[in-house]
Amino acid sequence: MIVYDRLWQTMKSRGVSQYKLIKEYGFSTGQLDRLRKNENTSTYTLNRLCEVLNCALEDIAEFKP
Repeated sequence: MIVYDRLWQTMKSRGVSQYKLIKEYGFSTGQLDRLRKNENTSTYTLNRLCEVLNCALEDIAEFKP
């Protein structure tokens, strides 16, 4: 299972709020809701988050068997 717990920590450390992702970067509330619930998310969304947060994939997602 892929979990996005690290995403919220990375956002906090970079000073990027969910509001900022929605208003300034065009993320939808549905995308953020899916991330909160650890549901399916496109690689485009993950790539975009890495670009916005200037981080690597492992800074926002983790695989837990």
